Amino acid sequence: MHDILINWAPQETRIAIIENGAVQELHLERSLERGLVGNVYLGKVARVLPGMQSAFIDIGLERAAFLHVADLHGGGHHHAARSDVVVQVPIERQVFEGQTLTVQVIKDAIGTKGARLSTQVSIAGRMLVFLPHDNHIGISQKIGSPELREQLRARMQVLAGDAGGGFSLRTNAEEASDAELADDVRAARRRLRL
Repeated sequence: MHDILINWAPQETRIAIIENGAVQELHLERSLERGLVGNVYLGKVARVLPGMQSAFIDIGLERAAFLHVADLHGGGHHHAARSDVVVQVPIERQVFEGQTLTVQVIKDAIGTKGARLSTQVSIAGRMLVFLPHDNHIGISQKIGSPELREQLRARMQVLAGDAGGGFSLRTNAEEASDAELADDVRAARRRLRL
């Protein structure tokens, strides 16, 4: 059984998701400290810094945001001829000045440092997480039955269709109807439209 508890005051909102009497998620938002973490932007590469293996991305803020090679989709790695060797691809071979990238804020700006970004975008819904740059269907490890996991994976492959992107199902998708899952799929894709 899931419960959602909400405590609202003009300066702060607190939300707790309770499952079987235990807090599973706790969200706190202060109106004066509203951050950008989770926001998705279409950014433009302003400068590539090979020495730091990073780039500055203009996302329309006062300060350019920061993208490290490790936060590029795929982690900036590729497998060499021997499958056990992973090679870091330099950032200057992956992004270039003037390029547009879909990015998500993973850390707010602090002091003189701009926000930290990732190209590994994820959009959380009630029952699933949409991963626009992936193409797999993942299932929460808390859904223990292998049969149920495979049923959910098959249902999601049909519901996701050919529109692209991958999904990771949360535990509360375990008992969801196809209509509920389809609503979450549509809502997640709609939120990503830039």
